[in-house]
Amino acid sequence: MSLTVGVLGYGAIGRVVATRLAAGAVDGVELSGVINRTSGNAASDGLPELSLDEAIEVADIIVECAAIQAVGECGPRVIAAGCDLLITSIGALAVDGLRTRLLVDGPGRSYLTAGAIGGLDLLSAAALDGGLDSVTLMSAKKANSLVQPWMDDVTAARLHDTTKAISVFEGSVREAIRLFPKSLNVAAAIAIATDTWDTLQVEMLADPLAHLTTHHIHAEGRRGDYRFTISNHPLEENPTTSGLVPEAILHGLAKLANPSGTFL
Repeated sequence: MSLTVGVLGYGAIGRVVATRLAAGAVDGVELSGVINRTSGNAASDGLPELSLDEAIEVADIIVECAAIQAVGECGPRVIAAGCDLLITSIGALAVDGLRTRLLVDGPGRSYLTAGAIGGLDLLSAAALDGGLDSVTLMSAKKANSLVQPWMDDVTAARLHDTTKAISVFEGSVREAIRLFPKSLNVAAAIAIATDTWDTLQVEMLADPLAHLTTHHIHAEGRRGDYRFTISNHPLEENPTTSGLVPEAILHGLAKLANPSGTFL
């Protein structure tokens, strides 16, 4: 029996996921339809379109490929209806109340994509019973991709014109996600995996020469010292995210549809 999937959002990530599913790229998984704020976009590519309510009725799981705002607006409806949800914009879970509604309340189940990074299973195990003393993340991205609407003209111009790497933020994970909501799903994923919402420290580095998006993760505690450096090509259609994200979503769906032999 196939796992039926509704794809919420039809931007750079959602388009790849939906078209790949429609083409039968994942064994045991089929596309029910695309839920998108702008109707007609998916239909013009030959894909079925659904309202959120229609998708909840016919799909086993809704895959969120939209944005943090969409998680808050649509996620609780999906979970409350008993439908499962795969969350891509994990930064939305920095909001304590929303995190509880999506990860605890049910009756639907929420799954999270690791997206652009790995090692979360090891970090989760190491963090059990307060096993980690400190966790830090340094993310380096192409400088102009870190320009934000809240920045003044001088700061934005500095990011556009810089010829060397500059630090644009150092602080808590919650503040980092608030200021750079489209660039820090990685930080939220680490915070969830290690339960360090109150202690995870983040640095954002704007590098004009960064052809790859690079994340340096360092965690240490009584079970060991863990260091990961992960470099991904950015998604061509959207340089604020990693090109690996659509593949991570498809891989996650494959594990749900065919769980035997997968790592836990």
